[in-house]
Amino acid sequence: MSGHSKWSTIKRKKGAADAKRSKLFSKLVKDITIAVKESGNDPDSNPRLRLAITLAKAASMPKDNVARAIKKGDDKDGANYVELTYEGYAPHGIAVFVECTTDNTQRTVSNVRAIFNKYSGSLGKNGSLSFIFDRKGIFSFPIGDLDIDEIELEIIDAGAEDFEIEDGMVTITTNLEDFGNMMKKLEELNIEPETAELQRIPNNTESLDVETSKKVLRMIEAFEEDDDVVNVFHNLEMTDDLQKALEEE
Repeated sequence: MSGHSKWSTIKRKKGAADAKRSKLFSKLVKDITIAVKESGNDPDSNPRLRLAITLAKAASMPKDNVARAIKKGDDKDGANYVELTYEGYAPHGIAVFVECTTDNTQRTVSNVRAIFNKYSGSLGKNGSLSFIFDRKGIFSFPIGDLDIDEIELEIIDAGAEDFEIEDGMVTITTNLEDFGNMMKKLEELNIEPETAELQRIPNNTESLDVETSKKVLRMIEAFEEDDDVVNVFHNLEMTDDLQKALEEE
């Protein structure tokens, strides 16, 4: 089956390419803290916390950091993180969807608006890009000694729309509704995913020339550098020429 992992180049994620390790840990701490505040500190009865701990382990996050994040979530007087989304457009009609986790909503919206303005973009209303992006569950894990033929039917029954194997990694795509089913199935198969997340996959992409694309990507990078921003999705076509130009920089 051919998968949606090709869209991984369209979603530029915090901590990508092994960079900004501390930013990745910060995101994981927030995920754990929110999970604990929502449903308690027992990973056996809290699927979101269990997933967050699994991803922290995959990122080689120290156990002490995980324990502190859980304790932070238990602290009734501690910071309360809120998950926010912002939708808008970069120049030349490129759709941009920004996901944030913050303990200060005024700071976050101010920063997001400032970035849109600085790069001649426009902040829109929530829901304005719902027709452009589909929410999909994306799971990836090393193939190792797994016999994919043996587990393929189970993966499909659990809701896999597509999956592919590339460079020793298995990538599975599910609908939003099947995300939990797939997480449970992988647990049953004793497979610990390196990534398990909900992404926003564009229904179509827009192609621009290399120099114009670079200007749009500078805006994307500005969002990624903000401490409150967790994920940035867009529908700019990452053409071969553009990727080659970026590699040469």
